[in-house]
Amino acid sequence: MDLDGKCVVITGGTGSLGGDLVHRLLSGELGQPRRIIVFSRDEAKQHYMRLKYLQRPVATEEIIYENSQRILAFRIGDVRDYSALLQVVREADVVFHAAALKQVPTCEYFPYEAVLTNVTGTHNLIRAIRENRLAVQTVIGVSTDKACKPVNVMGMTKALQERILVNANQGCRETRFMCVRYGNVIASRGSVVPLFLEQIRLGGPITVTLKEMTRFLLSLEQAVDTVFAALRGGLAGDTYVPKIPSALVLDVALALLNGRTMPIVYSGIRPGEKIHEILVSEEECCRTIERGNYFVIRPILPELRSSTNERPALKCEYSSQETTLGPDGVRKLLATHLGDDLRRAAQGGLPAGDSYSGGGND
Repeated sequence: MDLDGKCVVITGGTGSLGGDLVHRLLSGELGQPRRIIVFSRDEAKQHYMRLKYLQRPVATEEIIYENSQRILAFRIGDVRDYSALLQVVREADVVFHAAALKQVPTCEYFPYEAVLTNVTGTHNLIRAIRENRLAVQTVIGVSTDKACKPVNVMGMTKALQERILVNANQGCRETRFMCVRYGNVIASRGSVVPLFLEQIRLGGPITVTLKEMTRFLLSLEQAVDTVFAALRGGLAGDTYVPKIPSALVLDVALALLNGRTMPIVYSGIRPGEKIHEILVSEEECCRTIERGNYFVIRPILPELRSSTNERPALKCEYSSQETTLGPDGVRKLLATHLGDDLRRAAQGGLPAGDSYSGGGND
């Protein structure tokens, strides 16, 4: 799908995924959008994002900054607020739905707040499109591995979000509703890499929940690639899952230490936390196919599946327990995908007073 001349709305657009989506959309990678609207409730983050694009660009970024002056717009609002959401979606041709409460312990302590944002907010988006017969062509919801066989509130609400979005294809035949589901984004806000780096900077100890805990790992660029792959090739009701490596969390800590000695403390599992993550469950395998670098989970509702003769791509669940990276592999992955300051830390440590960049997911 080409976005040339289209209006794109990004809910939760000031998070790390939203910020990278904006950057790549401004580059013209998918054509030149007519407008990109960042919709979020955080005025401070919107302010700093706006300032970022007001700065004088370096030569390689000129097209992005020039485009930002012409097509980038900001709207304050919350997906919980139907009327505010309706006003911004009225303009949209494509919606990337990234707004969410996504910190696992926070959702455990405030479960209804997670329901209001992750479930009711998604329903509000679909309701706005359906009841007002809006000419929205595509909606892509951003989900998480925690939605697969969920054991925590965040995962439960994200699982409901997925089902609500897939089901919306029945009542809004003119709009294509899809999802993407992926694991932890390397160096995102609240994730383990920035935490480990800060602990290393302070001289330790490093806190690891359990020695056997594993996680899928992907870069922010790969997360956006997954969204774009769904946009380009997805069918109504599809859930796109990237094929990504997994590793022991302990190996992530060791890779960042890069041979240095520092005490590691096992702090125990946090409220709602899984030992291993699953991106495709055993029950979903029979309707999971391959498209290039992605597994695609076809809709659970048979009337939304275009074909019943597709050969399943998996025979068992797709779990991080089957680790594909050891310490050396993790070290190479971090060196490839982290920003300059994080790469320095992975290779030799941050001097006192230095900072690192991060984003926001899970």
